[in-house]
Amino acid sequence: MSSSILSKKSTPDSLGRIQHITPENAGWKYIGFDVYLLKSGQTVSFSTQDREYCLVLVSGLASVKTTKENYLKIGKRMSPFERIPPYSVYVPHHDEIKVTAETDIELAVCSAPGFGELPARLISPEDVDTEHRGKGRNQRYVQNILPDYKQADSLLVVEVYTDEGNTSSYPSHKHDRNAFPDETLLEETYYHRFDPQQGFCMQRVYTDDRSLDECVAAYDKDVVKVPKGYHPVATIAGYNNYYLNVMAGPLRQWRFTWEKDHNWINSDAYPIKK
Repeated sequence: MSSSILSKKSTPDSLGRIQHITPENAGWKYIGFDVYLLKSGQTVSFSTQDREYCLVLVSGLASVKTTKENYLKIGKRMSPFERIPPYSVYVPHHDEIKVTAETDIELAVCSAPGFGELPARLISPEDVDTEHRGKGRNQRYVQNILPDYKQADSLLVVEVYTDEGNTSSYPSHKHDRNAFPDETLLEETYYHRFDPQQGFCMQRVYTDDRSLDECVAAYDKDVVKVPKGYHPVATIAGYNNYYLNVMAGPLRQWRFTWEKDHNWINSDAYPIKK
């Protein structure tokens, strides 16, 4: 049975692309998300048109050229599981991009509507704020590439590491209402990676009225789409999880609502003492 929220990785196409999510094929309005696996020396080009882009070097070294900028041999980590912030490049709407792989690379291309006058810029590891969240078996480590307090028109981009046996994006929360400052409407994608590679996690996406209620097993390089509702992740023993999140909506603020039944996980009552 096919899933409306799971995009399985595909065999690389002629461009090296293994994921291709657009507003049209996702059935939503804002997020585009592609992943490319390029061999050293390969190139790929984009015209941003009416969208802004954030290129994230998940692994490997690359050169990125835009109309006005040229970032040569950027990158540092050769695997996302090195747990150091990546190099990324923000590119505004109505620009041109050429990416050249200096080594084999894994490139995530995040996009959303662009409308401002921001210039292209390099987002170096030093520009990425990091933080630990949660407690007990709900701990994770976060690398904020393009949070809502950094400049962009629509995009929010973040990396999250969750150790084996832990939950993430939990307690269950949602951001599917235009109700600022309490909640904002944000579509979201999860690009999952695992160490060791054969691992998987369980992710559920569901609404209060259960009009959407799906639970899927996401494997390495799969994408889970969250058009609305709650979206917790549970890792499996033996496999550490990395995911790259993209969010976008009509207002570029991250405001969410906890699911009442599980909000107690945020309180001093958790972890339960034995």
